[in-house]
Amino acid sequence: MDSEERTLVEILEENIPIDMAKYIKFVSVPQAGAISTFSGTTRDNFEGKTVVELRYEAYVPMAIRSIKSICSSARSSWNLHSMAVAHRLGPVPVGEISVFIAVSAIHRADAMDSCRFVIDELKASVPIWKKEVYDNGEVWKENSEFMDRRLELGKKGADQNQNEAESLRHSRKSCCGSKIKVNEEHDEGNLQHNIG
Repeated sequence: MDSEERTLVEILEENIPIDMAKYIKFVSVPQAGAISTFSGTTRDNFEGKTVVELRYEAYVPMAIRSIKSICSSARSSWNLHSMAVAHRLGPVPVGEISVFIAVSAIHRADAMDSCRFVIDELKASVPIWKKEVYDNGEVWKENSEFMDRRLELGKKGADQNQNEAESLRHSRKSCCGSKIKVNEEHDEGNLQHNIG
């Protein structure tokens, strides 16, 4: 069985609960010495506000591709057997599961580390949007992982732009290499060019 067949990714339609047993069964194999799971549930409060439910929306085809890509990245970093990732859409009341991840591996460190990697990457990059509904209002939320990733990419982009500008400055000593040398001595307001 190849890694594609050993990876199950599902985005569940509104009001379909996550069946943890289904995903644990999918990753359970005799050769795996460890199964790690992560269950993300709706808590009843946030910064002093009473949370009633979370609501999720997604661009499903892209979300599935993104999660599969994250699973591939995990497989390239850890020795994994099977992976299952499920995420609900629509309302998820307090105490219910919105996201579930199960990973099996020969050794526990691979299972545990990869499980954490998958949830962190999912929250940072997958096009799934969350609205928190309070007893007195609601607000769309950006995950802290998403915000951190945006800052990180912005910093990398700024660093890359600065490096490219520096490289360009160093490479432009003259327009034609050593064949033409520009002499910036002014002779009665005219710029003189000396050909070498």
